[in-house]
Amino acid sequence: MRWIWIDKFVEFESGKRAVSIKNVSLAEEHLHDHFPGYPIMPQSLMIEAMAQTGGILVGEARNFQEKVILAKVTKAIFSDLARPGDQLRLEAVVENLAEEAATIVGTITCGERRIAEIALMFSHIDKNLAGMEFPEENFVFNDQFMSLLQFYRPREASPAQN
Repeated sequence: MRWIWIDKFVEFESGKRAVSIKNVSLAEEHLHDHFPGYPIMPQSLMIEAMAQTGGILVGEARNFQEKVILAKVTKAIFSDLARPGDQLRLEAVVENLAEEAATIVGTITCGERRIAEIALMFSHIDKNLAGMEFPEENFVFNDQFMSLLQFYRPREASPAQN
């Protein structure tokens, strides 16, 4: 099972920036254990949500030709908690996009509250690990991840909507 930590994209500028939404819900089982009686979204999962937002942004900028993986968390500063009922806004901005790697800087907010500042480095493993064999299919950008971007893109208006 692959866990998706973002619910949808609300803005997407190819190769530049992406904004996604994560709704924190008490229905998520991990919140019952972290911390019992005072549920909060784990900071590690917020980093993963930013990695998913930024990873799709980086992958799309290169037409999903390479497998993009999180290589390094260069910064993760948390200034507030995310609790059930919160809607998190994750904004990822491309800082550098090269053939072998990419970096993004990101912020997570809830309304007017800043939750986190995060900077991540991604590796294009097809380029960096040349000579190693990988599955033919892109195991990073599978159908689940690709559907997030597909749902963001505007649909053609049907004749009934015109």
